[in-house]
Amino acid sequence: MLTALLALALQASAPPAPPPPPPKPSDPLPADWRAVPDDELLVMTLAGDRRVYIRLAARYTPMHVANIRKLAAARWWDGETVYRVHDNYVVQWGDATEKKPLPADVIAQPPAEYDWPRYDAVTKLARTDPYSTATGHSADGWPLATNGKVAWIPHCYGMVGVARDLAPSTGSGGDLYAVIGHGPRHLDRNIAIVGRVLEGVEHLSSLPRGTEGGLGLYKEASQYVPIVSVRLASELPAAERPRFEYRAADNARFAAWVKARENREPPFFNLPAGGADICNVMPPVRRAAEQ
Repeated sequence: MLTALLALALQASAPPAPPPPPPKPSDPLPADWRAVPDDELLVMTLAGDRRVYIRLAARYTPMHVANIRKLAAARWWDGETVYRVHDNYVVQWGDATEKKPLPADVIAQPPAEYDWPRYDAVTKLARTDPYSTATGHSADGWPLATNGKVAWIPHCYGMVGVARDLAPSTGSGGDLYAVIGHGPRHLDRNIAIVGRVLEGVEHLSSLPRGTEGGLGLYKEASQYVPIVSVRLASELPAAERPRFEYRAADNARFAAWVKARENREPPFFNLPAGGADICNVMPPVRRAAEQ
């Protein structure tokens, strides 16, 4: 009893908790978080119940994404493998033999969706880079670059592209790769970028490196990492669907966030850079709160 009374007395005499810090201009509102559509979310499960969640850029690469959706519906990747892990570059998966037939409704050589005429960014970074005249973000959460004539999604960490042979090959989408190193921007406009890893990239970037041919290929088939399944979230039962949200860029709060990324503040940063690479200003994503 005495202990309880003493505790109450201490609580009564304790100073009030400090008020929470005021919101920053860059803090998002709840409405700034928008749902990633179920048919834009690809769930790849690797051996060991390791899951990689990929958002598909359906609006920018519709033909390649249509192929990917058909491949997932046909269970084409089930039982295939990750067969290439190139240090500071990419992880690649699909059919290592290059002999597996594609589903009949998959276009083997879709149009080269490497860039497109309209640049619809709603933000603009303060500085250009060696690969573009301007960079920014689409309203629906994609990094973009332009040369003033066409636009494209840049090769940043975690972006997913379509592996292909030499031109005129454009890649069917059966073999995909994810960037796991410094953004290889020299690949921009040479390969179709079809998505972005939202979660689980560590299951790719932490894999043992390949050594074959100077390309990071695994030398032995025993090194391949099995793919258990690849599914669109829209194919899964509603209760089992993973749900992600991207931060919308079409508002002043996101613009303030971009500016803050370009000008990091004290106490850690003594000198603001005054600009940033687009790959260092990737639109935030998060798991949606449970309903």
